[in-house]
Amino acid sequence: MASATSTDIEVLEKARQSIAPDYEPSDDEPYMNEQQTNFFRMLLLEWKRSILSASSATLQSLQDGPIREPDLNDRASSETDWSIELRTRDRQRKLIAKIDSALRRIDDGEYGYCEVTGDPIGLRRLIARPVATMTVEAQEAHERREKISRDD
Repeated sequence: MASATSTDIEVLEKARQSIAPDYEPSDDEPYMNEQQTNFFRMLLLEWKRSILSASSATLQSLQDGPIREPDLNDRASSETDWSIELRTRDRQRKLIAKIDSALRRIDDGEYGYCEVTGDPIGLRRLIARPVATMTVEAQEAHERREKISRDD
């Protein structure tokens, strides 16, 4: 299973606190009721907004000018830092596509249900990974099949 980085977790937690500090989806209410779907819609939109904001800051830094470190070691270190930053932004670009897909599933009434089995994904999983498309069991089976095909 793809793991979230600590930065993703922090951003997601800040988004959750900013949209609904007093509401937490609960198993005591009907699954994917209007309040829950609104919660996840707002969470996804806030997550996307924070990613786009960070991307804008990176783009602005790149446009401010090239790296002009006089020392070769300092320049190499700066270039390595930029390379890591750009890889992070590329990963987040892919995450935005997943967020947009999750928002479409909310609009279509399919959000929160496994794309393989049709079973509910579960609130705890969706809170931890709002872009999840499969139950834990279906995801594990998918990853086992992927590993077997890679080993062949």
